[in-house]
Amino acid sequence: MPERAASPKLYWAIGAVPLAAGLIVLPHLLSFSQQEILVLLTINVLLVCSYRLLTLTGEWSLAHAVIMGIGAYSSALAAKQLGLPVPLSMLVGAGAAGFIAFLLSFPLLRMKGFYFLIGSFAAGEIIRLIWKWSELTWLFGGPKGIKLIPPFPDIEVFSIDFYDPANYYYLCLIVVTISLVILYRIEHSRIGLTFHAIHWQDKLAQSVGVNTFRYRMLAFVVSAFFAGLAGALYAHYVGTVNPNRFGVEEMVYILIWAIVGGTATFYGPILGVVVLTVLNEVVLRALNIDQMRPMLYGAILIVSILFLPQGLESVVPKIKGWLAQRRQKRAIAKPPSEAEQPAK
Repeated sequence: MPERAASPKLYWAIGAVPLAAGLIVLPHLLSFSQQEILVLLTINVLLVCSYRLLTLTGEWSLAHAVIMGIGAYSSALAAKQLGLPVPLSMLVGAGAAGFIAFLLSFPLLRMKGFYFLIGSFAAGEIIRLIWKWSELTWLFGGPKGIKLIPPFPDIEVFSIDFYDPANYYYLCLIVVTISLVILYRIEHSRIGLTFHAIHWQDKLAQSVGVNTFRYRMLAFVVSAFFAGLAGALYAHYVGTVNPNRFGVEEMVYILIWAIVGGTATFYGPILGVVVLTVLNEVVLRALNIDQMRPMLYGAILIVSILFLPQGLESVVPKIKGWLAQRRQKRAIAKPPSEAEQPAK
């Protein structure tokens, strides 16, 4: 009687156990500076995955880094000026980013494709210049930004100090994991299927009664909320924010992470940000050529478009197919056991 094939969920469950164990043990295998890089990498995973949610509707924004900055600035001001507890101020920062995205959606989402891309860039630059040069310098700190942002409070009962990057990494890991589960569930829900329909057949979706403007707005607001949450995690870890941190260069890196990793699958952007961060922090710094990062990122982007147009995520099925062929060849070459041999 043939054996029943294991379900994909079982494979995911089996693979999740060593992955979770590795993520828990990882900071104890790294130096202090590498732990700090790990914290920023975890925050960037949430940032690029939130950006992917917007791309499901077919739109690519150049304001996502600024929206992250809205979350960082709002959380910093809520904690420093209003005296709110840091966990609550983080939610305020994420909510503020979502609210600004809601307001921006009315002019921006009347545009599509290239026009949306340029419009989002213009809107982001306006917000960033308000932080930098407006009469509200007393509030946003001007070019120097906001300093001495209150850190995440320690948990004295368990003697957990969040100044330690390993402890803050675990906090980020919990927040990011919960956020990724929510984003994954949204994508695989009826709402997520509607996002895909709007991307590929927006006119057809409209013809069957789908309000494409509202769904595009929903994707924009939800992605902004989680980008703002990533900004809040960043602000209360670094302790300072300034307009230059959320400029065009940061937005280019987000685009490269997403394109190199691929956006057809949920794990594609995660592959992109992890591989490129390891390349930058391990290889480039070891060779003492970290200043060449923009040039090398551009070269990686060109090579990826030429030879891996679907991103690093397209390599995963090829590896799975190769492993399956090896197992099949081993099964064919394996001699039958004594129990399977015919009786003489």
